[in-house]
Amino acid sequence: MNVAIIGTGYVGLVVGACLAETGNDVCCVDIDEHKIARLKQNILPIFEPGLDQIVQRNAALSRLSFSTDLHAAIGAASVVFVAVGTPPDEDGSADLSHVLAVAEVIGRSIQRETIVVIKSTVPVGTSAKAAAIISRHAAHPFHMCSNPEFLKEGAAVEDFMRPDRVVLGVDSERARDVMAELYAPFVRTGKPVLYMSIASAELAKYACNAMLATRITLMNEVANLAERVGANVDEVRRAVGSDERIGPAFLFPGPGYGGSCFPKDVKALIRSGTSAQVPMRVLTSVDETNTRQKRLLFTKLSAALGGDVSGRRVAIWGLAFKPQTDDVRESPSLTLIRDLLDAGASVVAHDPVATRSARECLGCVGDEGRITFAGTSYEATVGADALAIVTDWNEYRNPNFRRVRQSLARPVIVDGRNLYDPAQMAALGFDYHSIGRVSVLSSATPRAAESAA
Repeated sequence: MNVAIIGTGYVGLVVGACLAETGNDVCCVDIDEHKIARLKQNILPIFEPGLDQIVQRNAALSRLSFSTDLHAAIGAASVVFVAVGTPPDEDGSADLSHVLAVAEVIGRSIQRETIVVIKSTVPVGTSAKAAAIISRHAAHPFHMCSNPEFLKEGAAVEDFMRPDRVVLGVDSERARDVMAELYAPFVRTGKPVLYMSIASAELAKYACNAMLATRITLMNEVANLAERVGANVDEVRRAVGSDERIGPAFLFPGPGYGGSCFPKDVKALIRSGTSAQVPMRVLTSVDETNTRQKRLLFTKLSAALGGDVSGRRVAIWGLAFKPQTDDVRESPSLTLIRDLLDAGASVVAHDPVATRSARECLGCVGDEGRITFAGTSYEATVGADALAIVTDWNEYRNPNFRRVRQSLARPVIVDGRNLYDPAQMAALGFDYHSIGRVSVLSSATPRAAESAA
C-alpha cells in the first residue's frame, strides 16, 4: 500500500517507519528542509529506542523515503496520515492551524480515491472541519478516519508494533476495510480493533490521557498527605494497586507529569468542555495540582539547605520528562532549574540523552554562567550542596553512593522518584528527602518531613 505521512515528529516518524516495516511503501513529508535532509542521512530528530534501526533498514530497502514535496507525496498515496502538531493556544485550546492547512493541501493534491487519516490529537469535530476543507478542493473521492495514537515516548515502537488496541473512527465501509488491511499485521495476536464514530475516536484519546493524568495527580496528593501524617506512600501505593478494580499502573508519586501529551491534552479537554458549557472541574483541579507539584522539589531543596538556596550549587540528575526519551517539554526538571536560578542558585545538570534538548529549551539561561551540563552523573555532583533526582533513568537507580557522598559538598539528596531506601541512605551518611515518605538525616532517627504542600 502507498502511504504518505505528513509530519515527522514523534508520531509521524514512528508510524511511517513501522508501516514500512510491514511492507508498505511510505513517504514521510515535512516542510522542514533541514530535518528532511538529515533524515535522508539517517539522522533522526528524536531519541526513541529501536527507531533508528527500523528507519535505516527500510530506507535501505527503499520502502521508506523522506520528502518536502507534499503535493507529490499525497498524489502518490492511497492513504494519507496527518501527524502534524496541535500545540496549545494561550487559552489552552488545541491550535488546529497546521491540521487545517494540511487539509487544503490534501484536497488539492489527491489523485485517486484516498483515505485521509487524522493521527494528530485533535478535539471532537476537527475531522469534520478537515473534511469540509478537503471537499472544497478535491477532484477525487476521499474518506475520513480518526486514528488516535496511544504511543508512550520511550516505548513508541513497541507500542505501535504490538498495540493493546487500535482505535479507528471511520465514516465509510471503504475506510474501515482499508484501515483493517493496513493494521492487520499489528493485531495478529488478537488484540482488538475498536471501530467507532469519528467523534468518539477523537474524544477517546483525550479521555485516556486525562484519566492517566488524574491517576498520577491523585497519587501525588496522597503522597503529600502521607508525608505530612507520617505514612509511607510506597505501602499505600501497594495497597491501592492490589485492588483489581484499580491496578498498579501510574500510581508512582513524583514531581508532576510533563511531556508533549498530558499537559496539552488536559488543557485542551478543559477548553473543549468550556466551549460546550460542560465545566471539567476534576481536570481543572488536576491541572492546577500538577502545576503546584512541579514546584515541590524546589521547596524540599530550599528546606534541606536551611531555607535559602542563594549562592548554593545544586546537582540535578535527569532533564527529560521521563526516561528513554530526549523530550523535555513540560519537564519538571526545567521548572526546578528555573526556580533555582531565580532564587540565586547555580545548577549543574546531567541527562543521558536530553542535554541538547534542554539547552535549546532553556535558551539564553545558559549564557548567565549559572547553569552547566555535566558529561557524567558523577561529574555533576562534584562540589554540589545538594543532589536532586528528577528523572528515573536506570543509571541513577544504583549508583556508587560512596563516590556520590565524597563528591557532594553536603550530603543532601532530594529524590523526586523515590529510587532509594531511606534507612539505607541514612546509614550511608546522607540527609535523604523523597516524596510521600518520612525524611531521614544521616545522624538522626527518621523524622517527619517538612511540609512541601
